[in-house]
Amino acid sequence: MKLNRLVAMFLAGSTLAVAAGAGAAQVALPNPVLYLLGQEYYSANGRNWVRYRYDVFNKDNYAAEMFAAAPALPPCGLNANSSRTWVDFFDSRGKRLYGFCALGNPQNLGSLWFALEEGVVPPSYVYIEMTDRQTNTKYRSNLADTTL
Repeated sequence: MKLNRLVAMFLAGSTLAVAAGAGAAQVALPNPVLYLLGQEYYSANGRNWVRYRYDVFNKDNYAAEMFAAAPALPPCGLNANSSRTWVDFFDSRGKRLYGFCALGNPQNLGSLWFALEEGVVPPSYVYIEMTDRQTNTKYRSNLADTTL
């Protein structure tokens, strides 16, 4: 009986939440779930690097419109057609490590990365922040490991 009551209460609360948000132009989206895919060693400009590659588990929850070109918003450097949503990597203390401003679609959240010169100890954990510049909404991920 208690389970039925809990289910009924959940459904009632969900209905109220949907009804309350029905007039809103924006649906609440989940925060990204970030996880490490692996490390890649490479050389560029005469230096050796380690690229830390990540994926967002729930990238399918984000609409393609969030990553469409947004020429009406401020540019990203010289890129006047940067995307509506920008993605930035941070260490666990909040220091920005790298960013993406022209991903193009939510599937590109499956190939995020930041790089450090080989020999530099990476932070233990990192997170991403997705900033929807059109709605001024930030979505912060979980802390993800930098080692497998």
